[in-house]
Parts: sequence; structure tokens; C-alpha cells
Amino acid sequence: MSGVLLRGGRVLAPDGEIRADVRLVDGTVVDVYREPDANGSGRPDPTLDQVIDVSGLVVGPGFVDLHTHLREPGQEWKEDIASGSAAAAAGGFTAVVAMPNTDPAIDSGHLARYVSDRGRQVGLVDVIPAGCITARQEGTRLAHLDELLDSGVRVFTDDGRTVADAGLLRRAMEYLESRGGLIAQHAEDPGLSRGGHMHEGRISSLLGMAGLPALSETLVVVRDLALTELTGASYHVQHVSCAGTVELIRQARERGLAVTAEVTPHHLWFADEHVMSMHPVFKMYPPLRTRSDIEALVEGLREGVIDAVATDHAPHAAHEKDVPFEEAPKGVTGLETAFSAVRSVLDAGPRTLFQRMSVAPARIAAAGRHGRWIEPGIPANLVVVDWDAPWTPQRFASKSSNSPFVGVPLTGRVRYTLHEGRLTHDAGIADAETLVRGSA
Repeated sequence: MSGVLLRGGRVLAPDGEIRADVRLVDGTVVDVYREPDANGSGRPDPTLDQVIDVSGLVVGPGFVDLHTHLREPGQEWKEDIASGSAAAAAGGFTAVVAMPNTDPAIDSGHLARYVSDRGRQVGLVDVIPAGCITARQEGTRLAHLDELLDSGVRVFTDDGRTVADAGLLRRAMEYLESRGGLIAQHAEDPGLSRGGHMHEGRISSLLGMAGLPALSETLVVVRDLALTELTGASYHVQHVSCAGTVELIRQARERGLAVTAEVTPHHLWFADEHVMSMHPVFKMYPPLRTRSDIEALVEGLREGVIDAVATDHAPHAAHEKDVPFEEAPKGVTGLETAFSAVRSVLDAGPRTLFQRMSVAPARIAAAGRHGRWIEPGIPANLVVVDWDAPWTPQRFASKSSNSPFVGVPLTGRVRYTLHEGRLTHDAGIADAETLVRGSA
């Protein structure tokens, strides 16, 4: 029986980091051979396996992204499930949660099944569809929550829009609370944010640009936490951007509420001052905030107040971003740079980073085949990273290249990704044979 042998890695096992060989057969981790047993008789003949030398590299559970825009159906010129899956694999992801703000929006069971079926056809990562909270994301009536649940959806969001009607959101929370569903909120008060293009503060005043105040986010979170306490629902705050929200989440946890949260790599890196360049790549919602907000986000992630990193991968075609800042669409790509970006700013070791990028998001998404420390018997959804390798992103597997990390020196790089035991990304081959698309 042949398989894949990952030889000599720094393996993230349940009891800590160990030096070991990891053997995969038929999509499962079948053996973890620790260094003290290097000459043991129980080892198989390595000639029976495809051997990948991962000496000195970190072997951990594949990353899971709670927040990916794959644009299919309806906007395939920006991205589709095939190209987005390739980008995810290149970034070390083995599962992604696909946001439902497509065209049509994923508000019924057959549309959710289309997304998951397409993901299986491509076969590079598990594509887990999220479902809308409201029909067509219009905020006036609930989506077909029963159909979505029956199709396997567990994450419900109107991402890109806030569910502003508190009564409607309460009904959704009450319905999903006993059925294992998670409400994920794009927290941005539509009235306070209307007409804004960047964070409201000193820089927006200097530029004479309409701003989006941090209060736009915290006001929605305060309301939603009250509804969470009332209904007992599970509630998730998407793309946290300001210090005030971090503190609200901390307090909610102390009260015992079932609250989780995510932060994007770009909100850990860039501040509103970057908008002074007027480059549309820095236009995103929520907007880039202040340096003090960044410090609070990084510390919140390190402490675990913020549970997970999520990319909010939002591809746009080049011509869509090649316009004045105010006219540009919001959003940036992020799947392929996420690990390196977080590794470069989070003052923590591999175990903490993998907890935030793999274990916690898999738990939140109820993705049971992912996010598991490496031991015999688990599904072979793995990533191998070079923890200290320098890397400057230039090209991407995504159809789009609207990334703020182009040309930015980063530390740490994904070397191999394995989905269900099959090699889906090899950085060496990608570099040598140009398996990625150019960034034009």
C-alpha cells in the first residue's frame, strides 16, 4: 500500500510540536513517526511512498478561511470557484467558506448545493457555502433558512450588507439557535456609513473625503450582542476593524455569550494613512482604521479575544480598480498572502498562528475534517510552511491581483498544501513552471 511520506518536519501534534515523519494513505494520516523511533522496525519501506522532504519546515493542519468571495455564480470575470480554489490552495487553505453575495445571492438550498457541488468538481479545497440571512440580501424578509440548513449550510450572513432590521435579525437568531446555525454579521450601520469612502478621522479631514466612523461598526455590535443575549444564538462578528469592537467582544465573553470574531490580514497591517496615496487597492469595507486600532487588533488576535483570521478575499477585475479612489469598488484579495502577512505581524509561534488560522475557524465553520492537530486517523488536510522564509508577492493564482501586499516583503511562505492527502500546491513547481497567473 503506497502513500505520501512527509519526512523530517516540525509537526504540530496534539501534545505540541515534535520532529516526525508523517505518512498519508488514501486521504488519511496513518502514522506519525517521532524522531526517537527513527530506526524503529515499525517504519514502512519509504520506497513504497512518494517522499517529500520537509526537513525544518512546519507541518500543520490546513488553513480554513471563514470569509472568501468566489464570485460564482454571476461575476466569474472577477473570480470563479476553480480559480478561487487554486488561490486558496496556494495560500495553504484546505477549506473556505464562500460568501453568499453572488448573483443570484445564495438564499435557497439549490443555490447552496450548486456552490458545494462545483467545489467538489474542482477538488482543490472544500468549498463550504454560506447562506443569506435575508432573501436576496434585501433585508426585508428571511431567506429560505430551512432549505439552506437542509443543504448543509451552517454560516448565515448578508455579508456586504448589514441586517439593519433588529426584529428580522431576532427572528433569524431564534430560528437558528436550536438548529446549529451561526449568524455572521457585517457590522456597519448603513446610515452612519452612507457616502463614506474611508475611516472618519484626521486623514479623511486632510483629504476632504467623506468618512466612515468606527461608531458605525460598534453601534451594530452593541445591538447584536443584546439580541444574542436575548435569544441565546451563536453570533460571529466579521472583519473586526476597530479597538472598540475588540473590547465589546471581550466583555461579551465575560458575560458568557456565544460570540466569536474574525480579523483580516490587511486590517492587521495597513492604516488609514495609506489612503493618502489615493491608490484604490486601499479601499475596503470596513475601512482601514488608525494605528492604535491595529495595535488593538493584533493584541486581540494574539490573546484569542479575536478567534480567527479570515481573508475577506474580494477579487475585482483590473479595470474596476483602475479608477479614482472614490469610484473604485471596495475589497482586496487575500488568500495567497494570508499566512505570510499574519506570520509577519503576530508575535507568536506556529501553534498560536495555526490555532487562529486553522483550528478555530474550522470549529466556527463546523468543518470537522479540518483544523485538527496531526495524529493518526485524521483526514490528511495539511499545509507545510517555511516559517522564516522571506517572500515578496508578485503574482497570483487568482484571476485578480487587487492585493495591497504586492511588492511588500513578508516572512514565511506556504510550501505545500495537501487536500484529502493529495498535493494541491507545490511552491517549487509554481515558481519554476509558472502555474500561477500573471498579475496583469
